[in-house]
Amino acid sequence: MIQVKHVICTFFGLVFMVLFTPLHAQTSTSSAYSKFGLGELHGDQLPQLRGMGGISTGIRSLGAYYDINVSNPASYSAIRLTAIDIGVSGNYGSMSRGDTKQNNANFSLDHINFAIPVSKKSALSFGLLPYSSVGYRYSEVGSLDTIPITNVYSGEGGISKAYLGYGIQFGKHFSIGFNANYLFGKIKANKEAQFPISAGALNSKIENSKAINGLAIDYGIQYSSLLSDDLALVVGYAGNAGGKLDLEESEVAFRTFGSSTGESENTALDSIVFTEQDPMKLTMPMTHKFGISFNKRNKWTVGADVHYTNWETYREGDYNPGLQNNIGIALGGQLVPDITSVKYFNLIDYRLGLKYDKTFIAISGNDVKERGVTLGLGFPLPSNRGSSFYKINFAAEFMQRGSSDNGLIKEQFINFHLGFTLNDRWFRRYQYD
Repeated sequence: MIQVKHVICTFFGLVFMVLFTPLHAQTSTSSAYSKFGLGELHGDQLPQLRGMGGISTGIRSLGAYYDINVSNPASYSAIRLTAIDIGVSGNYGSMSRGDTKQNNANFSLDHINFAIPVSKKSALSFGLLPYSSVGYRYSEVGSLDTIPITNVYSGEGGISKAYLGYGIQFGKHFSIGFNANYLFGKIKANKEAQFPISAGALNSKIENSKAINGLAIDYGIQYSSLLSDDLALVVGYAGNAGGKLDLEESEVAFRTFGSSTGESENTALDSIVFTEQDPMKLTMPMTHKFGISFNKRNKWTVGADVHYTNWETYREGDYNPGLQNNIGIALGGQLVPDITSVKYFNLIDYRLGLKYDKTFIAISGNDVKERGVTLGLGFPLPSNRGSSFYKINFAAEFMQRGSSDNGLIKEQFINFHLGFTLNDRWFRRYQYD
C-alpha cells in the first residue's frame, strides 16, 4: 500500500511546475480550422493507442506491458506495476485552397503521465497533457474606398489538462474509474488591417485574449471477461460531465507599423482602446464514448470505438459560436509475432488503425470532416532487472481534414508521436532473513 498523501503532493507539485514554465504554451498546430471553438482537440491517447486509430474505451492493457489509458480511467484497475510515460509530438503538413498552398511544421513536448498501484485491483494515475491547440495565420485582400487593404487574421495558444485519476475493479468483471481534471490556458485571436502601398499609413490591430481555467470530471466503466484461457473480451464506456469553466476575456486595439506583407507580425506602436469583460462561464459539452476489444494474451488485440460530443451546447458566456455535434469512429489493432522469440523483430508491437470524424465545424452548411490511417510500433528495450521493463512507442497518423470543395481549405498532414514507457515495481517492502 502506498502513501496517498505523497502521490497528491507530487501531483500538485507537477501542476505548479508547469504553470510557471512556458512548456504548456507551445504552439503545436498550424491549422486554419483551429480558430473555431477551443482549437484543435488533441485527445487523451498516448502513442501506443494512437497507432491503433485511437481506440481506447475498451482497452485495459496491451501485451505484457502496463500502459496508461487516460481515455477510460476504469482501465487503471488493471495496472500492477508503477508506470511512467513521457512523450513528444510533431506534425508536418500542407494547407491548400484553390491555387494557394502552404506547408507547415511543428514540434512540442506532449505528455507526462504516471500510474501507481494502490492495491491488487486499483491504481492512481496523474499527469499533464495537451487538451487543445490554436495556431493559424491567413490574410484576405480588400479595399477601403479606393485604398487597398490587407486583413490579417492570426491566433495562438491552447488549453492544457492536469489530471488526477483513480480506477478500481469490483469482483471479476467490472471496473470503474474517474479523472479529476484541471483545464487551464490562454487563447489569443488577432485581426490586423494593413495598408501595404500607403506610405506613412499606420496599421491597426485588435487582439482578443481569453484566459480559461476550471475543473472537469471524466468517468468510465469497463466489463472484462475471459472467453477462453487466453482470449479476453472488454467492453467499455467513458464520458464527461460537461460542466462550466471560468472565462476571462479582454480586448486591446493597437496602432502598428513595420512590414505590411501579412507574413509576419508588425510592431505595436501604441494602444488605443482596452476593454475587459466581466468574468463569465464557459459551458463545456458532454462526451460519450463506447468501445470494444478482443485480446489474445501477449499476441494480438483488435477493437473499435465510437464517440459523440454535443458541441451544440458549447457557450462562451451567452455567446453561441454555432458549433455542431461531433461524431467519430476508430478501428485498430496490434500484433506481436512471438513474445518468446530470440529474434528482436518478433518482439516488436506492430499497430494499424483507421479513424473518421465529422468535426464540430461546419462552414456555410458544409461539414468539415477528418479521416486518416495510423501506424504504430512498440520497441521493447533491454532491462537489467526482472522487475523493470522499458519500451519506446512510435505512432504516425496520416490525416486529411476538410476538402477542396465549396471553397473549403484542405489540410493534409502527418502527426508523429514518440513516447517512452517505464514499468517498475516501486513501493515494495523487502524482507531479510
